[in-house]
Amino acid sequence: MRSATITRKTAETDIAVEINLDGTGVYDNQTGVGFFDHMLDQLARHALIDMKIRATGDLHIDDHHTVEDTGIALGKALADAMGNKRGIRRYGSCLLPMDDALVRAALDLSARPYLVWNVDLPTAKIGQFDTELVREFFQAFATHGGITLHVDALHGLNSHHIAEAAFKAVARSLRDALEVDPRKSDAVPSTKGTL
Repeated sequence: MRSATITRKTAETDIAVEINLDGTGVYDNQTGVGFFDHMLDQLARHALIDMKIRATGDLHIDDHHTVEDTGIALGKALADAMGNKRGIRRYGSCLLPMDDALVRAALDLSARPYLVWNVDLPTAKIGQFDTELVREFFQAFATHGGITLHVDALHGLNSHHIAEAAFKAVARSLRDALEVDPRKSDAVPSTKGTL
């Protein structure tokens, strides 16, 4: 089973992440940041990754450290759970509509982290959540998961819809990239022989 458990404790946050890449999208995420939990639930559900996250952080300051450090821990868990990446499809992409929003995500589980982020969120807040933290999460997740990740918002008027479409598009792309290719289940998908 491709699964991992990661704990990360700093002076600012205390985070535990459990994932199973061969799950059904069961989730139980509690970070103390309501909108962020909603987005993590979408990520798990649409990637079909079973996910349990417990995070406590310095929310009396703001949500930044909790969101970023959760991205770090989740990225590390993903990298651990993939192991040597034998048999995975490696690439995934999705063009995802959500009401007024249309977001494209494409990724490569290459172990070469890079984020291209062309997403404008028209408001500074979604409820109490700082919209700039959406990018912060994906930057940390891509960096520590070893993901080349491109996210482009092609259209959108509502910040909630755009952010949620981004999480869902990345999730669907992950689902495709993590699937075992029945034609090459014994091989690492690279001419180098390693990822």
